[in-house]
Order: sequence, then C-alpha cells, then structure tokens
Amino acid sequence: MKITKCLFPAAGYGTRFLPVTKAMPKEMLPILTKPLIQYGVEEAVEAGMNTMAIITGRGKRAIEDHFDISYELENQIKGTSKEHLLTEIRDLISKCTFTYTRQVEMKGLGDAILKGEALIGHEPFGVVLADDLCINPGDDGVLKQMIALNDKYRCSVVAIMEVPEDQTYKYGVIDGKEIEDGVFMISDMVEKPEPDEAPSNLAIIGRYILTPEIFDVIRQTKPGKNGELQITDALMNLARDGMVLAYKFKGNRFDCGSVEGYVEATNHLHQLENSEG
Repeated sequence: MKITKCLFPAAGYGTRFLPVTKAMPKEMLPILTKPLIQYGVEEAVEAGMNTMAIITGRGKRAIEDHFDISYELENQIKGTSKEHLLTEIRDLISKCTFTYTRQVEMKGLGDAILKGEALIGHEPFGVVLADDLCINPGDDGVLKQMIALNDKYRCSVVAIMEVPEDQTYKYGVIDGKEIEDGVFMISDMVEKPEPDEAPSNLAIIGRYILTPEIFDVIRQTKPGKNGELQITDALMNLARDGMVLAYKFKGNRFDCGSVEGYVEATNHLHQLENSEG
C-alpha cells in the first residue's frame, strides 16, 4: 500500500524557547523564511505523501493559518515584486490536504500518535517531529529513504543516528543486529537511558514509518517515564511480536528543539542558500 499520510505531533509547549513560544508555536519558528513545520511537510510531499495529519493543542492556531490562503495578504502583494515569495506555500496548499485534531493533555509522543488514529485510519503512515530538521540536498530526503525500506520489508521503520555516548539520556536508544548496511533489526529499545545503561549510541530521531498495528500496541502499552506513553516502549512491544527496523539515514539532522541546534540549522541553511545562489 502506498503511504500517503504523514502525522505531525505538534501539541508540545516548546518550553526551551520561552518566552517566544508563550504565544508562538515552536513548529512555527522560522529557519530563514520558512517555519520548521513547512520543511517537514515538504519532506513528506517529496516522499509521495499528500495528506498531513497535524496533532495540535491550545495556542497552535498559527499552524492552521499558515497552511491556508490569506486572501488579504495575497491581494495586497498581487502584481508586486513580493508575490513570488508565496509560491512555495501556495504550491504545498494546492498539493496537500491538511487535517487537525487536538491532544488535550501532554501525555507523551505515544499518546500524540494515538490521537492521530482518527485522521490516519488503518494504513501505514509517516511521522515527522518538526523540530528535528533533516536535510539531504541533492538526494532523497529521510522519509523517502525510509519508505523504500518499508516497501522492501513491510514493517515499521525508525530513523537513527550515532550520538556521543554521554548524550544518550536525551534520546530513545536502540540495540539490534545489522542486516544490511545501516539497517538494524531492533532487539531492544530504551527511552532516555543514562550512558552506563544505554545498549548502544544509536539514537532515534524524529522520523518514523509506522504500520497501523501501532495504534493497538500503544493502547496496550503502560505509561513509562514521567507517566507518559512513550512511542519507544510501544515500538519495543511491536518488535517482540514481529519486526521493527532502525535505519541510519543519509543526510544532516539538526535538533531545532534546542537553541544551539536551531542556530546551527539557520547558519547551515543560510550558507547553503548562499552557495547555491
């Protein structure tokens, strides 16, 4: 089955960016002239997806407004030298259907994904965490790479990268057997382990291709750290009954949920744009 839907959990508070995120969704923070979530939607479209299911919360109205026509603005700049600046977002709006539902309480990523079941239905889907900005200029984006693996193995796939061993406490970390170059069959997954408890330094980042069975598995998964439903725990339960793959993707990932990563991404894309210009 062709994967056409992508889920964007976007209900978090973005507390690391306070006070700006007090009134602005962190997913709308700009990298150059585009918000983070637009980069994620563009990556999903490149991978062949055309339905974007966005899990929002209170104070996230700006996301819906961004992926909508602003008639007053368009009328104001029509025929001027600035009209072309809206070309990319107009193109996305015309190609995609955007659907929304709310996560009323912040109960973890697993809970956010479960809230998307009504929008996704019973079919495989992608998941993008917009504050993980992934780019691979001139080649396939991360989601497109992962869909190719799903086509081959017909199972859930998580994106991973190597991190410094003293940084494992920030991530879900996997252990497994490498079955082809950069592809691991997962045997263990631990949510934010201390360095001395981590099974490896292969950390999960915010890209997933999930099979629809994940919804039932999440429902059967007990809350983990901080009483939250962790997608890591649910995927480990899924791996025990079948197969879940971890894929060391090609490209660069920037943690735009941190100020340091956000600045690094901005500088990197600015340099890239200047070199192309």
